[in-house]
Amino acid sequence: MTISAKAETKPDATAAPNPRLAPILGRPSGSLMVHEIYRSLQGESTYAGWPCVFVRLTACQLRCNYCDTVHAFNQGVPMTIAQVYDAVTAHADTPLVELTGGEPLLQDEAHHLMARLCDAGKRVLIETSGAISTASVDPRVHVILDVKTPGSGEAAAMDWSNLERLKPIDEVKFVICDKADFDWSVEVVDRYGLEALCPVHFSPCHGRVGLEELAEWILESRRNIRFQIQLHKVVWGADRRGV
Repeated sequence: MTISAKAETKPDATAAPNPRLAPILGRPSGSLMVHEIYRSLQGESTYAGWPCVFVRLTACQLRCNYCDTVHAFNQGVPMTIAQVYDAVTAHADTPLVELTGGEPLLQDEAHHLMARLCDAGKRVLIETSGAISTASVDPRVHVILDVKTPGSGEAAAMDWSNLERLKPIDEVKFVICDKADFDWSVEVVDRYGLEALCPVHFSPCHGRVGLEELAEWILESRRNIRFQIQLHKVVWGADRRGV
């Protein structure tokens, strides 16, 4: 197995824009393209079960073969940072906020929103694919880094430097599609010393790995890895949106 940092490349000024980014191109300056904002229970991470306000942003440059939020690829409306902030803080009794997508780091304005929410005393999470640098993320923000395994079809897109800047308040997530994915993920955990850095979660890919199967692999590995299921899908089912 080869795990290495992506080589830095200069953008090709003559290259055509990535069509997957079309939904967020041309939005008004200073705005975010927002797919949905809603309050629900946090379904993953160490905050699973807590009430949380979710800000789901539009567009993703990746196409993981198990993606369950394809509706966020193209659908969205432009909102100013102030409008998004007001929509989130209208839930004054809910201190936990997560930015997700899509890929929220595709829109630079997300950084301004996160900083403003942190200033307001919110506990801010961002779930990101790991394919975009997290170097500019406010250090107060809890990064939930979704490491793309070979089974996702997008492992080559990973920016491995993101694992080198993880903080104790951050978390790492692997979606496991088969035993080869599991073994690959354990090697990543070992190579980067992730167990000592922050919580590490392994989740079974729905329909491809059984719950008991993954649980046994984790126990047999003797690693301090958290078995994770998507709690919101257990409560409301796999197809319901806005939860």
